[in-house]
Amino acid sequence: MYQLFRGWIPDFPAVALPLMKTLPPPSLPAAILSFDFDGTLHDPAGNPPVPTAFFEVIRRLREEKQIVWGINTGRSMPQMVEGFVESRFPFIPDWVVAREREIYLPNAFGRWVPHLPWNQRCEKEVHGLFKHARKLLDRMRKEVEEHTGAQWIEMEGEPAGLISRTLEEMEWIVTRITPMITVEPQLSWQRNSIYLRFGHRDFQKGSSLSEIAHLYGLPAARCFAMGDSHNDLEMLDPAHAGMTACPANAVPEVTAKVLANGGLVARGVHGEGAIEALEHFFSEK
Repeated sequence: MYQLFRGWIPDFPAVALPLMKTLPPPSLPAAILSFDFDGTLHDPAGNPPVPTAFFEVIRRLREEKQIVWGINTGRSMPQMVEGFVESRFPFIPDWVVAREREIYLPNAFGRWVPHLPWNQRCEKEVHGLFKHARKLLDRMRKEVEEHTGAQWIEMEGEPAGLISRTLEEMEWIVTRITPMITVEPQLSWQRNSIYLRFGHRDFQKGSSLSEIAHLYGLPAARCFAMGDSHNDLEMLDPAHAGMTACPANAVPEVTAKVLANGGLVARGVHGEGAIEALEHFFSEK
């Protein structure tokens, strides 16, 4: 589970990863692979945190199946760069969705550049929504602070969010604010464990994945998505991914959604589960 506001650093237009580049691009991309990072690929207790075998499978599928792949995460882009280094990525992905909504693409020098048409529209819509919903957010903040010990977060790049003390407290908060939010149809949230980020309903992991698919000219049926927590639910919807999976450590809501849509619940946890899912969907039967 990622720490939503841990070590937040302001994003900047291009982020460098020394000596790290993507694999040679496929001549004609045939499938898109989308992975959540923390809890799905990344296990902080693992050594390395992402299995070396995962990258071997990605390299093989690039050559044999012409896949492109990316990370779809709640981390900011600078935090994701830290994750690449910490996890000893031998090569970087073809794209990143950061903060569940911002799209970044690497240039020829391994520097991460924002996909401006999407990111600018996202920023404009989110800014307008939060300005319009200010009174509602203030009411929810008052409700949360009066009845719980959760911490309300507001900072540049993160207009509103909160961190609860326990999972039980987060469940209480979600139950309490769900009926309140109905008066603002475009306002939603992304939740992972005890962390919750408010956002725009049209900009989340699923819609961001569909924008990636549009860039590559591929339909949802050619998209594979894998996640483990509540903020992955949109990405695991058939509207955005025709092939879905989750690791054995996924929360029950994610497991139920994957099963309901004919996806794979892996027996392995974290990165081992990701390898299992890739073999299931892309290896020759």
